[in-house]
Amino acid sequence: MTPHTKWAIAGIIIGFILLFIVPWPVSLAVILAAVAIPTAAWLMLDPSQRRRYREIRRRQRGELR
Repeated sequence: MTPHTKWAIAGIIIGFILLFIVPWPVSLAVILAAVAIPTAAWLMLDPSQRRRYREIRRRQRGELR
């Protein structure tokens, strides 16, 4: 599991815990931020940047072609 995935999962878990502690709009904002920010960042990359990012991630995981 990548560090980015761990951060996203942690944000969602914290959001669900906050659901019982604070008003639901605040916890919903935390959950959406945990999912929306990385997704928006990925979508803002152009195709060549996405390709390069995927290649770098594969090399880091040891998935060489």
